[in-house]
Amino acid sequence: MAIKETAIRRLSLVCVPTPDQDRAIAFYEMLGFEKRTDAPYGGDYRWVEVYLPEGMTGIALTPPPPGQEVVPTETGIILTTDDIEFTHAQFQSLGVDVDAEISRMGGPVPPLFWFRDPTGHTLMIVEQSS
Repeated sequence: MAIKETAIRRLSLVCVPTPDQDRAIAFYEMLGFEKRTDAPYGGDYRWVEVYLPEGMTGIALTPPPPGQEVVPTETGIILTTDDIEFTHAQFQSLGVDVDAEISRMGGPVPPLFWFRDPTGHTLMIVEQSS
């Protein structure tokens, strides 16, 4: 049964756990994200949010829960670019861990490549169709 009406209006954040928030902030800022929130909470924790300049959905760079290690994962986060070749070359020049090649599968799948953040989490870049 589907809900016909909901009070939910938008996707605001995706949490990506990281053991080193300062390193993660520096990485995402290098890619063009801006830190919009960095506040202490719950004693020894920090709540950090980064967003693309035009973005309304952010990434919360959260510490792992007490006693848990962060395991690198495929985040499911997809970022878009107008020029996949330029972005791929730019990430390579910045030393980002990126796929060696841009994937071109054809059909409805846009050109894309994967990259890893300092924790080893995987994100995807796709070329926005015109």
